[in-house]
Amino acid sequence: MMFHMNIKKISTLIICMFFLLTFCTLREKHNNLENPLGIEKIKDIVIYEDSLFYSSFPSVVKNGKKDFIVAFRRAPDRRIFHEKGNMHVDPNSYLVMVRSNDGEKWTKVPHLIYSHPFGGSQDPCLLKLRDGTLLCTSYTWAFLRQEGIDNLKKPVIATKDGVVFLGGYLVRSIDGGKTWGAPLYPPHVDDDVYLNALGEPLPAYNRGALYEGNSGRIFWVVTVNDSIPIKKTSTHLLVSDDKGLTWNYSGLVATDDKASFNETSIYETPKGDLVAFLRTANMDDQACIARSSDGGKTFKWESMGFQGHPLHALRLPDKRVLLTYGYRHKPYGIRARILNPECTDFATTPEFILRDDGGNSDLGYTWSVMLDKKRVLVVYYFNKDNKTRHIAGSVLEIN
Repeated sequence: MMFHMNIKKISTLIICMFFLLTFCTLREKHNNLENPLGIEKIKDIVIYEDSLFYSSFPSVVKNGKKDFIVAFRRAPDRRIFHEKGNMHVDPNSYLVMVRSNDGEKWTKVPHLIYSHPFGGSQDPCLLKLRDGTLLCTSYTWAFLRQEGIDNLKKPVIATKDGVVFLGGYLVRSIDGGKTWGAPLYPPHVDDDVYLNALGEPLPAYNRGALYEGNSGRIFWVVTVNDSIPIKKTSTHLLVSDDKGLTWNYSGLVATDDKASFNETSIYETPKGDLVAFLRTANMDDQACIARSSDGGKTFKWESMGFQGHPLHALRLPDKRVLLTYGYRHKPYGIRARILNPECTDFATTPEFILRDDGGNSDLGYTWSVMLDKKRVLVVYYFNKDNKTRHIAGSVLEIN
């Protein structure tokens, strides 16, 4: 009798376990149908905001186990001087950074990375090398009086307000971002026909993520102005084998008779392909991809079939790639896709909307970093209701 009762209890237990496992499996399948990408947004955060300043164009790196750095461009918000609005160039535009030990709570007072003595700096792009060296690329605009503009050696890139392009530079830190060295100026790309405000061949420049490959070589896609007047731009690859101290020309990345290619991030796949994610103009805001299978000597580009720019690629722990970008159409915001390890499924992978509450198109410029094995921080600049431009972020969980 006792044995019979135990058998009945065991049978009941087995049936209950079966239904529990079935329920969990069905729930998991349901959740996967709702979220086929395996991305869940945990929260949005404000990284830095000050109503006196226009803060924009961030990048982020994990500098240590409990040390994250966000760099961005900060300039006065011109509306505090009763001006109508802001431009993306300013004589008081400096490269600054904030830090965090968890990726969610950030220092309040920015630390200066670099203030260029000849003009306002733009778009600090961080790269941490495997030996701990930090690189930060940027570019500069000089603000000239009319007599200077009249006597400049031509051709130059200048605005109607007397702002003349100086070209690109980078700074390095070997102590984790506590101090930064003197600026280094990359070489001029021969296809670029312009001079800088000092009458010198324009140093190479761009906004976008650099990448340290498996060999230790650093890859950097730069923009070239290849016509007078500027009707379009192309992109080209520079490489460094000495941790960013010197750079050499590698080859053309993307050009077209009508479309422009500019702000570009580059990535090396597990198989060794170089993949460049390109911002475009005169292509209905199409995001493009260029691929090289010969180490960067030659590339072939194509449209990815969706809108958004600029783009940033982050390798996930399972070697898939999180691709993030700003969306400057209604509803304004931030979007993402997850690509396979070789980044070949861009035409079919679904899109994930991180934010659609932006005040207008003046937002985006995403950059991502792993917080831990499961969580990602995506940083970008943002505005709500056309108010203060600030540095924001979204914390994601990747399944």
